[in-house]
Amino acid sequence: MARILIVDDESNIRFTVRLALQHVGYDVDTASDGLEALDKFGVGDNFDLVLLDQRMPGMEGLEVLRLMRLRDSRAKIIMATAFGTIDLAVEAMKLGAVDFIRKPFTAEVLRGSVQAALTAKAAEKAVVNSSAGFTFGSTTINGFRIEFESGSYQIDGSDFKQLFTIRSPDGSVTECTVLLPAYLMELVKAHTEREELPGGPRFWQGMCEEALANYLWQNADSPSDSVLCVEDLTTGLRRFVDAVLAA
Repeated sequence: MARILIVDDESNIRFTVRLALQHVGYDVDTASDGLEALDKFGVGDNFDLVLLDQRMPGMEGLEVLRLMRLRDSRAKIIMATAFGTIDLAVEAMKLGAVDFIRKPFTAEVLRGSVQAALTAKAAEKAVVNSSAGFTFGSTTINGFRIEFESGSYQIDGSDFKQLFTIRSPDGSVTECTVLLPAYLMELVKAHTEREELPGGPRFWQGMCEEALANYLWQNADSPSDSVLCVEDLTTGLRRFVDAVLAA
């Protein structure tokens, strides 16, 4: 029986999450803040998984995550927040989180994320940092894992298409095509004042991946009709582009 530590300063959330996990057979303990969590966590052999809230008084979740991973580099930790952005999710993954879920989440998303984290191989947890940004293919967002092959893009006329495989919290597998219309690519070039972007096609693949990760973060569901057309250069995508150019 897997042992799980829930860390959240809101007692009602600790109670609800504890019941949801105990209902399917997990052994659950709770902590109300970072210091209590670190005390119960010890050197890392007390729990198989930690569900850790980001916004807590005294010590935020990212710092607790960092300290837990220093004590045990193999620790499996899921971050949760009602206030985060995809940038915060990336930061959590860089520190070793195996998933980052958005509150409020359903019992299905919670249990799916926990199950995926407990069964994930250690090699699947790390986020890869490349010259063309971050790849989410080795980790999960809201319990959804994004996978793709680096050379699997298509150029349809002047549009850019990338096919992804999405593994859902319930174990189902779907395919999704992310489409970057030609006009959006021109907006990116105008924003960067560059005609050629670093990494060539890999840059556009990274942008497709960022857009899909943002969609899964916001909606906790796969795009309808298995197609995601990126119609706007959103603030999040602008941050992605700027981060790639600054790397």
